[in-house]
Amino acid sequence: MNKLTKQPCPFCLKSTLTLTEDEKDIPHFGKTYIYSMTCSSCKYEKVDLEAAETKEPTRQTFEINSAKDMNVHIVKSAEATIKFPQLKMAVESGPNSEGYVSNIEGVLERFEKVIKQEKENADDEGIKKNCKNLLKKIWKIKLGDIPTKIVIEDPSGNSAIISPKTKVEKLK
Repeated sequence: MNKLTKQPCPFCLKSTLTLTEDEKDIPHFGKTYIYSMTCSSCKYEKVDLEAAETKEPTRQTFEINSAKDMNVHIVKSAEATIKFPQLKMAVESGPNSEGYVSNIEGVLERFEKVIKQEKENADDEGIKKNCKNLLKKIWKIKLGDIPTKIVIEDPSGNSAIISPKTKVEKLK
C-alpha cells in the first residue's frame, strides 16, 4: 500500500489530506487498484476502483428473490450506472460518481439515504408520500417479499455482480 499524508485538500485547502493507493485481488474479478482521498479536517472522502486489466463493456442483471440475495457482492466502478428498473431508480455515472465494493443491501441503503434526505427536504406532500412508498418497497425487497432486478451497466467492464445467477451481456 502506498500512502501520502499531509497533502493539500482540494476543498478546505489544509494540508490534512491522505492519499492512498492499494492493490487487492478480488475473487471472480481479479487484480484491482483502490485509490482513496480522505481529509481529517473537513471529512472529504473519495474512493475509486480500477481493474488492472481492460475488459469488454458489460450489462449485468441479477434477480433479487430473497433476503439471502442481500449478501451478493457488488463491485461498482466510477464509470458504472446502477439501476433498479422496477423502482424506476438509477445512479448514473458522472464526475461525482465513485467506485466501491459492497453488497446488494449496501447498494439499497445508499438509495435509501438519498430518498430519506429528499423526503426530509420536501415541502410537497406528494413528494413525501412517493418517498415513503419507495422506502417501504425497498424494505420489502430486503425482506425478500418483492422480487426485483438490479442492473449494472459499465462501459469500462470493471463492475461485477458476483453470483452464478448473474446474467452478463455485452453492453451495446
